[in-house]
Amino acid sequence: MKVNTESNHFNITQRAQASTAENINSASFSSALTTATAETAPVKQTDFTSMTRKEMFDWMNDQIRSGEMSLDESSPFMGMTMKISVTTGQPANMATDTTRINFIEKARLGLEAARANYDPDLAERLQTALEIMRRRLA
Repeated sequence: MKVNTESNHFNITQRAQASTAENINSASFSSALTTATAETAPVKQTDFTSMTRKEMFDWMNDQIRSGEMSLDESSPFMGMTMKISVTTGQPANMATDTTRINFIEKARLGLEAARANYDPDLAERLQTALEIMRRRLA
């Protein structure tokens, strides 16, 4: 059996990359560490006890975009941002509605209603929403 002892481009490239990685100086390591730390900054706390419907809607969309919340998890938050005009029967414009709402209380009352109406699916979604809000409460 003949063993090939020739060096090839693949092995030389791998060794060069490995030695380059080992030679990272402390300044670039410190820079990389600073960047990584900035990217993993703590979660911004939100005051769910006094928000407009628009603020809640924007927060929910930010959570979905960042991947911190799934569309399924967002459904109770979407429901809490809805408001129907009694006079027109149409959705009220959330951009012009400045009413501040305690969304934690709203979710808690919705949870009680879901339990009273024997709706375990809604109760579970609202319970999850409450837990999410309590974790991020300012």
